Amino acid sequence: MTTPTAPDATEPPEAPPRRRLRWIAVTAAAALALGGWTTVTALRADSTAPAAHGPAANITASEPPPSAAPTPAVSTSPPAPLPAAEPVRVRIPAAGVDTAPVLELGLAADGTVQVPSVEQADRIGWYREGVTPGQTGPAVLIGHFDTVKGPAVLRNVARVKPGDTITVDRADGTTAVFAVRALQQVDKKRFPTQRVYGDTARPELRVITCGGDLRAGHRPDNIILYADLVRTSGR
Repeated sequence: MTTPTAPDATEPPEAPPRRRLRWIAVTAAAALALGGWTTVTALRADSTAPAAHGPAANITASEPPPSAAPTPAVSTSPPAPLPAAEPVRVRIPAAGVDTAPVLELGLAADGTVQVPSVEQADRIGWYREGVTPGQTGPAVLIGHFDTVKGPAVLRNVARVKPGDTITVDRADGTTAVFAVRALQQVDKKRFPTQRVYGDTARPELRVITCGGDLRAGHRPDNIILYADLVRTSGR
């Protein structure tokens, strides 16, 4: 998977390497684009976005445990990984999110991660250079907290707690259900690239957005949800 850097409010984030390839050296923190947005590990930090609106997204969270560590959210007999299939719908009930279709986010010509436009602020994007949700490894979803036009799809991210579910419907008719294991709020300049994008032995999910109080029209932090596959259904 390609490892991105932290994005700017108006610039796309830098990209991460393809998941099936070996990790290349990563620097940078994942910042969010367009006022309330996160991306992938190698993104750039905020710079010139116009002021965003809405209350700050702040969470109380400690450093998440390593993905290999057992956690209450993960069954002792986790479901088998699913084959590749693109996500088509994302539901996060605790945050009031039910959005479809899911945007595909790739890499821009400058190597940064693409981000949804202001007009797409009500939708979540999937970083297509990584695994699909339900496959072994960390699938990455990205969404705005807010934009210059107001609150966006992940505006209620602070309501999510460990144990809450994230459901992803997939193009092959299957559904992957994840349980949130941990939440982390981190300065974009200290984005935990390896923890977010590093290889994992089981299917996991990351949901990234921005947080913190506005500073010169930008939010200084990223909020990251870490979740584990707990059940599947469908074909």
